[in-house]
Amino acid sequence: MSVAGLRRAARESVSGLPREFWWLWTSTLVNRLGAFVATFMALYLTLDRGYSASYAGLVAALHGLGGVVSSLGAGVMTDRLGRRPTMLIAQTSTAVSVAVLGFMVHPVAIAAVAFVVGMASNASRPAVQAMMADIVRPEDRVRAFSLNYWAINLGFAVSSAGAGFVAEYSYLAGFLGEAAMTLVCAFVVFMKVPESRPEKAAPTGHAVTGADEVRLSTVLRDGRFMSVVGLSFVIALIFQQGYVGLPVAMGTDGFSSSDFGTAVAVNGVLIVVLQIPVTRFIQHRDPRRLLIVSSLLAGYGFGLTAFAGSVAVYALTICVWTVAEIVNSPVQTGLVVRLSPAQGRGRYQGMYTMSWSAAALVAPLMSGVVIDRFGAQWLWGTCAVLGTGAALGYWLLMRNLPGEDGAAPEGSRVAESGRTVPGSGRDAGDAVPVGPGADADAGRGPAV
Repeated sequence: MSVAGLRRAARESVSGLPREFWWLWTSTLVNRLGAFVATFMALYLTLDRGYSASYAGLVAALHGLGGVVSSLGAGVMTDRLGRRPTMLIAQTSTAVSVAVLGFMVHPVAIAAVAFVVGMASNASRPAVQAMMADIVRPEDRVRAFSLNYWAINLGFAVSSAGAGFVAEYSYLAGFLGEAAMTLVCAFVVFMKVPESRPEKAAPTGHAVTGADEVRLSTVLRDGRFMSVVGLSFVIALIFQQGYVGLPVAMGTDGFSSSDFGTAVAVNGVLIVVLQIPVTRFIQHRDPRRLLIVSSLLAGYGFGLTAFAGSVAVYALTICVWTVAEIVNSPVQTGLVVRLSPAQGRGRYQGMYTMSWSAAALVAPLMSGVVIDRFGAQWLWGTCAVLGTGAALGYWLLMRNLPGEDGAAPEGSRVAESGRTVPGSGRDAGDAVPVGPGADADAGRGPAV
C-alpha cells in the first residue's frame, strides 16, 4: 500500500467519532501510561519488601477479588449516579489508594489496601464502556472499542518500559506516579467529558432516569446475555494464561525471565501495530464468525504452546492468540452493548466486567493446580478444549441473533456538541436482549 493509501486508511479509522470519545480515549491512554501497581506489585513485594512469593500471590488475589466485588456495584452506580460521577469517584479513589499503598509496611495493611486498589481501579470500567456506547453510533462501535483497546495496550507498552526504570530508582516513585496520572485522568473527565446517561421522558413531560427499570435481577434473568458473560469468562480464562501459566511453564522448561519478557513483548507490539488495520477488516463482518474464529485461535494458539521448545516458537504461539485477542475484544464488547438496554448499560457492563475480574482471580489457581498435578502440557490442552467449547457456545448463542439494519440510534447519546438528548432508552442499533421485559418491536442495528 502506498504512503497516500496508508494515510487515507489511518484517516478513515479515526474520522467520524464524536469529540467526547476522543477525550475519553485520552483519559484511557493517560491512565495506562501511569500503570505501575498491576505490573510491578509482585516484584515490589518480593524484591523490595522481602515477602514470600506466596504472600505476593495472596495480595494479587485480593487485588483481583476487589475488582470482582466492585464490578456490580460500579455498574449500579453508572446507571443511578451517571457515567461521569462514577468515573470521577473511581479515579479519585484509585489515586488516593495507590498513593497510600506505597507507604504501607505491615503485611496486613498492604493486603487490605491492595484489595481497595483493586476495587477502585476496576470501578471505572463499566462507566467508560457504557459512555462509549452512549456517545458513539452503533455502526462505529467496533471501531471505537478497538481504538480504546489500542490506547490501553499502547499505554501499557510504554509504561512497562518506563516503570521498569522508575522501579530501579524507587518503587514509591512508581506508586506516586500512578496516583498522579490517575488524577490527571479524573481532571480530563471533569473538564472535558459531559454526562451521557440516557434519560426517559415521563408521561407528565418531566425527564426522569430509567435506571430503576433495569435491576441486577433483570440482568441475571437475561439468558442470552448471561450466556455471553459465561463465554466471556471462558475466553478471559484462556487469555489470562499468557500472564500466569506461560511464565511458569517457560520457567519450568529452563527459560529465564528475560526470555519470557522477550516472547510476551510480541503480544503488545502486535496489538499496537495490527489493532487498527484488523479493525478495518472486521468492522462490517459477521460477528458470529469473528467470535467463533477468535475463540478457536485463542484455544489452539495456547494449545500449540505444548510443542514449544524455544523462545522463537513460544513467540509464534503468542502471535496466534494475540490475533485472537485483537479480534475478540472489540467484537465481544460490541455484542455486550447490543444486548444491553440503554437504561441499564451500567449494570450490564458491570456484569460483563465481572467475568474478566473473576477470570483474573481463577486463572492463577487453575494454572497452578494443573501444572503441579499434571504438567504444563495438560494446561495447554485444557486451553484448546476451552477454546473449542467457547466457539461452539458462540455458534449456538448467536444463531438467532436479531438482524441489523444500520439505523441511527434512537436513544440518548451525546452529540458532537456535547448535548445529552433524551430518548427512548434504547438505541435503534441495539439488539433486543432475550429475557424478561424485552421489547419485540425495538429497533435492530448494524454490526458492532
